[in-house]
Amino acid sequence: MILYIAEKPSLGRAIADVLPKPHKKGDGFITAANGDCVSWCIGHLLEQAEPDAYDDAFKSWKLEHLPIVPQTWKLQPKPKTRSQLTVLRKLVKQASSIINAGDPDREGQLLVDEVISYLGVKGDKLNQVQRLLISDLNPQAVKRALGQLRSNREFIPLSTSALARSRADWLYGMNMTRAYTIQGRKVGYQGVLSVGRVQTPLLGLVVRRDDEIADFKPKAFYEVLAHLLTDQQQAFTAKWQPSEACQPYMDEDGRVLAKGLAENVVARINGKPAEVTKLDAKDKRQNPPLPYSLSALQIDAAKRFGLSAKEVLDTCQSLYERHKLITYPRSDSRYLPKDQHSLAPKVLDAVLKGAAGLVEACDAPNAKLKSKAWDDTKVDAHHAIVPTEKVANLSSLSSNEAKLYQHVARQYLAQFYPAYIYAETSVEVTIAGGLFTTKARQDKTLGWKQLFKRAATTNQGNSHSSSGEDDNDEAVQSLPPLVKGQILQCERGELLEKMTQAPKHFTDATLLGAMTGISRYVTDSDIKKILKETDGLGTEATRAGIIELLFKRGYLIRQGKSILATPVGVGLIRSLPESATTPDMTALWENSLDAISQKRLKYDAFMQPLLSQLDGLIIQASSQLPSALQGVANSAPKRSFKKSYKKKTKAKS
Repeated sequence: MILYIAEKPSLGRAIADVLPKPHKKGDGFITAANGDCVSWCIGHLLEQAEPDAYDDAFKSWKLEHLPIVPQTWKLQPKPKTRSQLTVLRKLVKQASSIINAGDPDREGQLLVDEVISYLGVKGDKLNQVQRLLISDLNPQAVKRALGQLRSNREFIPLSTSALARSRADWLYGMNMTRAYTIQGRKVGYQGVLSVGRVQTPLLGLVVRRDDEIADFKPKAFYEVLAHLLTDQQQAFTAKWQPSEACQPYMDEDGRVLAKGLAENVVARINGKPAEVTKLDAKDKRQNPPLPYSLSALQIDAAKRFGLSAKEVLDTCQSLYERHKLITYPRSDSRYLPKDQHSLAPKVLDAVLKGAAGLVEACDAPNAKLKSKAWDDTKVDAHHAIVPTEKVANLSSLSSNEAKLYQHVARQYLAQFYPAYIYAETSVEVTIAGGLFTTKARQDKTLGWKQLFKRAATTNQGNSHSSSGEDDNDEAVQSLPPLVKGQILQCERGELLEKMTQAPKHFTDATLLGAMTGISRYVTDSDIKKILKETDGLGTEATRAGIIELLFKRGYLIRQGKSILATPVGVGLIRSLPESATTPDMTALWENSLDAISQKRLKYDAFMQPLLSQLDGLIIQASSQLPSALQGVANSAPKRSFKKSYKKKTKAKS
């Protein structure tokens, strides 16, 4: 008997649907006509044991116990799902072979692997376990996946990476939370002070941004525009570019702070001739924006629809599991395997039948085109989020489901349109020895962009923000015909007085953007060199949950779209060492965990430095009191310590 172990019941049912019928349904499993069996986990069936499982003395929170570091790690069944583990124990014994059908990511890999290990599978039976990777729950996609089974041993590094993350989070979160909660009580703070390797640096980002805003002092700066006329009285404007001689009167961002300097420029150029000293016109092309990863979709949906990260994840999970309209949503990839391109005609047909409005007044997509999204070298266990071959009935979807399905579908459609081609003209004009510049853009071939121009006009969303396109493109002025050496007339100069603006409070979109591009916020220049721009804080599966966790614990609040830190959140960050509140350490951890999954780093090479670092952090916590929390009331709902420090790494529906 072949036993398929899925990550959750919905995936188990999808597998069973393509196995020989009739089926026999049992309690927690489905048996096919050929005797093969499908069962499932319900999220994590196992969890890291509590400290008191290692020593009863650890039931009491005492500084002298810290750091608590298990010599031999223990897993324990989760009470609510213990019965399903019992079902799997019996089936595993009966099975001649086992197939891991966890979700296609590192957490999904570990989730099933740890059950197989806990239930004592060894020897040849363990070596022969196979891996089933499913990212689309429709029957035809599941059948294809069943024909592409791989050895589970190929994914040991992925599982090891998830295991290292799980243990590191336990060590860091449990020890630091105990240490600071104990110390907090000494200054009168009665709540649990939850510290985590991801949540705390994220809170630190918000606290520091709030501080920047509070400390900000606006200052005036000045710009000069030249209003220019051709001989044919065609008008356009150009902006003054200060020379090096103006540096003493400018700030570090190149803004002129001396009003007299700008006024002098205005006076010098009024009514003066102007010469076109440089003219650069060239055609440029812009390829389609890549399909979505979860974070890219969450960021765009927050900007366009005002949805929180959790709302996007929950909606996508419904589109994936319940409606089977999109592929696996917890993906950090924006690329697709090359063999998936053969499915394009069927997927496009389904999209055009279910959401024809996406291409209204547009050219038809060309299924033969292959954008840069199809790249096997950038796809591992899972690929970008794309529509499935199932036709959507938009009227049967909720408002958010319909919005996000069309958002995902539009981004996929874009892959089957040619590049957007435009002519860009850069002009330099010299007036009385001063340099003035302007740019103009003219569309030549809209290509994929026609999809998004329609979306903008119908207010259904403009996804191209994730492609790196300048959102101000439409504001670029048109220019009259010009040639180098042409003499123009500066009709007048105009002085613009502006004020520097404070940084903006974080929103759901910008906080997610900070998590996915965390190297921008790393303070150590050496660490910044190590990290790639793609290194993130947390994973696709955990980011939404981490943000929501900070709200639940009373560390963050929302004011409209803005996210601000509460007094408790501020007090906690003020009390912790800087290394615990900045993303440097956590970003390095994520980099190392990725290296483990790519077989570039060993488990011990990650854990040993972490343990040394933890020793130092506990000594530091013990040597000082968190005075910033003195007099601060606990704003979080009461909860047990167990719930406070245990980190749920993957939300399950």
